[in-house]
Parts: sequence; C-alpha cells; structure tokens
Amino acid sequence: RMLTRTPSVIAQVFLLVSIVLVIAIAVIQMKQQEILSPGLKYGIVFDAGSSRTTVYVYEWPAEKENDTGVVSQTLKCNVKGPGISSYGNNPGALAKPFDDCMNKAKERIPLHLHQNTSIYLGATAGMRLLRLQNETAAEEVLASIEDYFRRQPFEFKGAQIISGQEEGVYGWITANYLMGNFLERNLWRTWVRPYRRETMGALDLGGASTQISFIPEESEENFNNTLPVKLYGYNYHVYTHSFQCYGRDEAEKRLLALLLQKTNSISKVSNPCYSQNYSTALKMKYISGSLCAQSLRPQNYHPDQLVNFHGTGDPAQCQEMVSSLFNFTACRRREDCPFHGIHQPKVKGNFVAFSGFYYTANALNLSGHFSLADFNSSIWVFCSQSWTQLQFMLPKFEEVYARSYCFSAIFIYYLLVHGYNFDAETWPQIHFQKEVGNSSIAWSLGYMLSLTNMIPAEGKLIHLPLRPPLFAGLLVFLTATALLCLLFLAYLCTVSRHQKNPSRVEHILIPE
Repeated sequence: RMLTRTPSVIAQVFLLVSIVLVIAIAVIQMKQQEILSPGLKYGIVFDAGSSRTTVYVYEWPAEKENDTGVVSQTLKCNVKGPGISSYGNNPGALAKPFDDCMNKAKERIPLHLHQNTSIYLGATAGMRLLRLQNETAAEEVLASIEDYFRRQPFEFKGAQIISGQEEGVYGWITANYLMGNFLERNLWRTWVRPYRRETMGALDLGGASTQISFIPEESEENFNNTLPVKLYGYNYHVYTHSFQCYGRDEAEKRLLALLLQKTNSISKVSNPCYSQNYSTALKMKYISGSLCAQSLRPQNYHPDQLVNFHGTGDPAQCQEMVSSLFNFTACRRREDCPFHGIHQPKVKGNFVAFSGFYYTANALNLSGHFSLADFNSSIWVFCSQSWTQLQFMLPKFEEVYARSYCFSAIFIYYLLVHGYNFDAETWPQIHFQKEVGNSSIAWSLGYMLSLTNMIPAEGKLIHLPLRPPLFAGLLVFLTATALLCLLFLAYLCTVSRHQKNPSRVEHILIPE
C-alpha cells in the first residue's frame, strides 16, 4: 500500500505544480508585456534657395499622432557655394558641394534606416526665375541633382521647384508648429490641441522672393490666395502670397540697375544705400542679368563689363530710391490692395518675421519685439555710418552682407509699412526671430510635416517577457506533464479498485 500511495502523491504534486506553473506563466506573459515604440523615422530636405542650399535632417516617432508626425530637427548643414540656380551654365558642377552635408546626414541617421529614409529637394524663387528665363537650363540643373541623389543610399523622392504659395504656407506651418500652436503636451504627457490658441502669421524674406501668410478674418476666407491646410486632424484656411523679385538680393539688384540708369556712366555710380567711403566694382550681368532687372538693362549691355559704385551713406536719398521699387499706383489707393495690384486682407494677430527679416534686424542690433520708432531710428544711425565705423558695429562682418544691410533695412520698412500695411500700432506684433529651440524657422520643416501625412505610420511593437517559441514550448511541456499525471492517477485509481473487489467476492463464497 505504501508503494502505491507514494507514486500517487508524487503524481498529484506534479499535477498541482504543472497547473500552477501554466497559470503563472500565462499571467506573467499577459501582465508583464511591454508596448514599445517602433523607434524613429527620418527625412532629409534640401532647401535650395536663390543664394544658398541648406540641408535639414528631421526625425519623428514612427507611430505618429493623428496622421502627422511630431517632427524635430536633428541636423542643419549649409552647402558651400551659391544657390543651385547659379549653376545654369554648368549643372554638372553642383553635385560635389553637396557631399559634405550628405556625409553628415549619413552619420546622423542610423545605417540600417538609410534605405527607408526619404530625401527631397525643394527649389524656391531662384529656380522659379531660372525656369522663366531659361527652361532648358532649369531642367538640366534638376536632372543633374536627380542623378546625384539616385547614387545615394537614401530613398530619393524627387527634386522639384515649389511654388511661391507653397513656400509661404510651409513657412506658416513651420512657425506655428514650433510655437506650439498646433500641438502641445498635457499633464498626462499626451499630445493635444492647445485650447483657444491663436495661430501666428509668417513673414519670410528670401533672396529672390518674399512671402506673407496668415489666417484672415473668417469673412475673408474665400480669396484666391487662401489655401486649405489640414494638420493633426484640424482644418485651417491660410491667406498666402509670394512676391517674386521682391526678395532682398533681387530688389537690391533692381536698385543698382536704377542708379546706373540715372547716372548713365559706369565709371562712378553714387549709391546712397552704401556706406560712405565704400566702393566696389560689380559686373553688369550681376546687376541686370536676372529676369527681375531685365527691363532696366542698358542698351549697350555687356555682361562682363564692370560698373563702379561709390557709397554716399545718405538714408533720406536711399529711402527715396527704395520707394521707387514698389508699384503702389496699381492698387488705385484701395485699402485691401497695398501694392503691386495684389489683393490682401487686413493683417491680423501676431507675426513671426524670419530669414532675411531676422538677419537685417540683428545687424541693426534689434531682435524680438521692438517699436516702429526704434526701427526707424536704428536705420538712420546705421545708414549714416562710414564703412570704417560699420566694421566695428556688426557682430559678424562679411563685406557682401555688410554693404547691403542699410538697403535691406529701408526695403523692409517699405515692404512692411507701405506694402503689407503694418503701422505703429500693429508693428510690435511682429516678432523678429530665427529659430525656436534648436529648430530653424524655414519652409522645409512645414514641407516635411505635410509629407509625413503621406508616410505611413508604424504600429507599436509588443515585447513579451518570454519569446513566443519558448512560451509555447513551456505550455506544451507543462500541459503534457499534467495530462500524464492525470492519466497515471486514473490508472492507480483503477488498479486500487480492482484489488479491493476480488477480496470481497472471496469472503462471500467461503463455507461456514
């Protein structure tokens, strides 16, 4: 009996342990599972402006929020040399300067993600002008870029010339995204739409064009220049307009062409916007070779002929010359049509002014918010300095920029006050800013945000304490052990009964 009882106890213990282990492993597997992020996704945008190309690398969580990524800038790199539109006569030479920034992007993005990282090139006003002037040259420049990118390890999504409206609206998206006007983290660390947060207008000043973008009063949503934007599940109607040839560089070239036209001599042309005692010789093709200054081209135009400019540092005369660059008569004094015959709703709310706006204000030792009176007095002081004095005033002195800051400042005054109708009351609502945190305010981030709508999100990964094969193996083993124990106990039970029954029968049949 002891022999029978011992296997029975062992089998029962094994059965009990097997059942307990099956339940414990199942509970641990369900309760202790981790939900992991699938990691980061990356995107590269080449911002091919008229004066230079800037490369931005962006990253965002692969699972995304409401179909739009929460994107952050992880690298900014300036490509050496001029903008891509300068390579119209030699498109094959523009690929080599890209290498340095491309290598930095390769280092920043994990190697195993290179193949799945999209790369885009968006060209702005410089290429828009080149396409208007010489479509074949523009196509050859883009073809050379595409050939370069197809040899890279990233997923090339195309090089395109973006429209002025796109540039304006992407800049508006960037500014508002970085200011937290679309999305913010609440107390529970989840992303939500900010309650009653107003969007900001965006003012962008490039080398060849300038853009204004903002949400007008609701009654003014139906203008031709209003574009619908959908981000994080919400719709916005943004008024945006891009003024071609009103970028800082092209506007100054038009001014130089006007001064040359007035003097009608190339040996010494007085420029009231250049500092006193500053002189420089510029090629005729630099001044009026562009499409913007084509109508001001002299009859005896020789592209390589030098024109000598001499600075007089006269802010009053500079203002007079700059005002002639704007066509204020086309609007016939209509309030909703500031200049150039373009309809614009009344400016509303706060604005952020970046790119050329910021750099010019910074040269005048101004940034953030300041009054229109302060801006005017700073212009007057700055433009009255001699070239020698100017070298000690600027935080960073580079001749090509330093000589143009006086013109830029007066041009900005006319553009914002007489062009966009800002006044002494609304001027302080403009915030001159270059970046937010570590991210630059540029159209490229808005472009990347819009593109993430089309890049599929990835599902979250579930990490279990035990790998599925091991979990399944343990369940099979313990279940089999439990079944064998049950069968063994059933067998012992049957044998035990069988042994009891014959003894009772024998006892009954024995005679007295």
